Amino acid sequence: MTISEQLRAAVRDAEKRGITQYRIAKDSGINPSVVLRFVAGGGLQLPTVDVLCETLNLELQPIRKPGG
Repeated sequence: MTISEQLRAAVRDAEKRGITQYRIAKDSGINPSVVLRFVAGGGLQLPTVDVLCETLNLELQPIRKPGG
């Protein structure tokens, strides 16, 4: 799963917990239309990804493969 797919999933998970895309945008300082476009399949610039990840309490982790 790509970083974008994981981030979209995190936004959708937040929505299931009652946190709207609008609230995520406002809490992160990102324009709500940017969040909406991203969740719909658009891209984000890296600084925006950083801010969105920080807002959603996400961090990049290595994948642990068995035997390696």
